[in-house]
Amino acid sequence: MFSADTEQWARDTFHHSELGDRRRSKRLVQLASSLANHLGQSLVQSLKSPADIEAAYRFTRNQAIDPQAIAEAGFAATVENTKHYECLLALEDTTSLEFSHSTVRGDMGHTTSNNYSRGMFAHSVLLFAPHEQHVVGLIEQERWTRNIKDYGKSQNHAKRPYLEKESYKCERASRAMETRLGEGMSKIISVCDREADLIEYLAYKTSNQQRFVVRSMQSRCILESEDKLYQYSASLTDAGMRTVQVRQKGGRKARRAVCEVRYAPITVKVPSNKKGEPVELYYVGCQEREQEKGLNWHILTSEPVRSKEEAERILDYYEKRWLIEEFHKAWKSGGTQVENLRMQSKENLERMVVILAFIAVRLHQLRYLGLNKEEAEKQSCEMILSPQSWKILWSKQEKRKPPKKAPSLYWAYINLGKLAGWYDSKRNGRVGWERLWEGWFILQTILEGYLLAKSLDL
Repeated sequence: MFSADTEQWARDTFHHSELGDRRRSKRLVQLASSLANHLGQSLVQSLKSPADIEAAYRFTRNQAIDPQAIAEAGFAATVENTKHYECLLALEDTTSLEFSHSTVRGDMGHTTSNNYSRGMFAHSVLLFAPHEQHVVGLIEQERWTRNIKDYGKSQNHAKRPYLEKESYKCERASRAMETRLGEGMSKIISVCDREADLIEYLAYKTSNQQRFVVRSMQSRCILESEDKLYQYSASLTDAGMRTVQVRQKGGRKARRAVCEVRYAPITVKVPSNKKGEPVELYYVGCQEREQEKGLNWHILTSEPVRSKEEAERILDYYEKRWLIEEFHKAWKSGGTQVENLRMQSKENLERMVVILAFIAVRLHQLRYLGLNKEEAEKQSCEMILSPQSWKILWSKQEKRKPPKKAPSLYWAYINLGKLAGWYDSKRNGRVGWERLWEGWFILQTILEGYLLAKSLDL
């Protein structure tokens, strides 16, 4: 969970690191702590002395340090945290990291349909506790670059073996999680978007008794009807209505969608061009009827769905997918600014990319705590701020003597945003990523100045 003390957080996250030398592990903790205290800043801006800056650059350039070893330390810390929960959603998604700086572009591959784009891909799995409403941490992340010479290879996608396709990443992620979690895998429910709707993946998950919720990408053939799945779903009995909050994305405005809910057990046939046995699943549909191009979810799951309440629970799980997208925002444009990194090689870059991924999770935890206003108002702000920090923030924002009892977590969340110039113009109480990390940075800067002045008796 979120720790107010960045040094303690860095130790908790990376103390498992096996980098071949204890001094490297110590440097990793120091580097992560400094970067977490100076979100979005470069190495030069986040470190205090020329010696620290040089040591940090030596760390990122050290070919003996495997970026995956850094990641495994963070994953191990997440595994420890899973022991506190009975049910966890493994929210999965893929994003691209694009780098424009000329020094590293030569080591990168293409990331879009534009052959001139350069960067890497990352498939991340973020654990979320649905009952406790906690962002727990990263449990898996795979990073890769495409070979520029293979640009356009997707045209031959259907002819390539499953194990050679990028889409195998979903099964690979599940295998990695099972290796790390062992018996704890039984409490994990993978929640994936349409990229995971592969008959091989569905068969793997069911045959290994792994739990999942996957949004359907295609209307599959099923044993229950001569019609395909989507047509069959229209014949199912309406189980009631559900209101879904459609989130703003790109040019799409946020809105409330009123949907019909349907559910049924189904058996998915294996496509004629592939081998295997039919896969027994449960189907949950959530369709908006009042708009021609409205919300339309077809969900496949291993979880038993025999009632409206169980169908609603599956939809609740799927709706939490936005949290992995918010992690990407914290990692990229809204927090650690990972795409602004300037390194001399792909390996150097990847070491920093991994460290910043775990810092982004920390920022994500902070923001999610604040977004849950009802719970955040019950919690003390000392969950995220030291006594000195919140008292400085209080004096800066409230212009009066701090109270004896620490104010609420929600107060801290709102006032960190206000410290960076945020104004609740939309009246929704949601501080954006940029203002939140900027407010955090400003507060840390003020705190450092205060501590320096105090040490000099100014």
